Amino acid sequence: MKFRDDFLTEIDNKVENGERISESEAVRLFETDDLTGLGKVANRANTMKNGDRVFFNINRHVNPSNLCINHCQFCAFYRKSADEPGAYEQTIPEILEKLKGDVAAGATEVHIVGGLHPTWRFENYVEIIREIHSHYPSLHIKAFTCVEIDHFSTISGKPLDEVFEILKEAGLGSMPGGGAEVFSPRVRKKLCAKKISGARWLEVAETAHRSGLKSNATLLYGHIETVEERIDHLAGLRELQDRTGGFQAFIPLSWHKEGTELEHLLSIPGATGLDDLKIIAVSRIFLDNFDNIKAYWVMLGKKLAQTALWFGANDLDGTVVDERVTFMAGGKTDRFATIDEIIHLIRSAGRVPVERNTLYEPLKIC
Repeated sequence: MKFRDDFLTEIDNKVENGERISESEAVRLFETDDLTGLGKVANRANTMKNGDRVFFNINRHVNPSNLCINHCQFCAFYRKSADEPGAYEQTIPEILEKLKGDVAAGATEVHIVGGLHPTWRFENYVEIIREIHSHYPSLHIKAFTCVEIDHFSTISGKPLDEVFEILKEAGLGSMPGGGAEVFSPRVRKKLCAKKISGARWLEVAETAHRSGLKSNATLLYGHIETVEERIDHLAGLRELQDRTGGFQAFIPLSWHKEGTELEHLLSIPGATGLDDLKIIAVSRIFLDNFDNIKAYWVMLGKKLAQTALWFGANDLDGTVVDERVTFMAGGKTDRFATIDEIIHLIRSAGRVPVERNTLYEPLKIC
């Protein structure tokens, strides 16, 4: 395989031989101007793991409340108090009613994340899980970020392992990957000073894995982080994955600035389409111990997510009904996708669509 950038030949040889690339090499990959060459290397890394299969699932998002004590500057989702415009809280009956039609339509997963509510007790969150599991036992419950789990430990006075055991008993099946943002202390001090540290996020994730729960991992990019900080973040994930093998997928999240405290800063324009493709490609090459890299169409848009299937991604997420976090930040992509639409995106990219469950077990080839 020939490249305009000779450095890509070195990396391609490493990928072909199953050799791990270094952090400095990953930084250089971000600096290459040979985008198509980078895509070819990432595509090779992906096809060596996954062939031509691309996963999707049928899922529904539930965000129980956007009241949150953290007040992160990059977040347009949170509200400080119940009387603030746009603030909301969902009752359990409202959540159960939302899920009824999705379960009937074949949904296999509910994805639950929300704010750190100022007055809800740990028992409130446990009851959400218990009631969903009781009413819809066939539905896999993927719920609560590491940030939320840490909050539950704080407000309940219980250690992490006990928090996980209680949630598992109630019906928790796995965890999403949100709240990681960027592990850099510099970035967190400036943008989310109240949020747990990157080291604590990794500690919670490791405890989850030791408790028998699989989880995902994310990176929020396109704000004030440097390339070096992106790679340091990925290195932390790769190191933990070496120890536990508990991460199922990595999801790069392209930051949306609308409605955030950073919206009017011209010095932070946000990620471009090239940034989006590069981070998926570099992640695929660097995270050699992750089987799945997700192109999250909710943040990327469906067409760019489809293009990302040739830059190392092998998962388009799912139908994602009623996701609110992105759209409260001015997300301009569609609010949901039909199964036929996702299948068409995958097939027209020359790949084979495979419906999966939350634990990445194939359900059927479409």
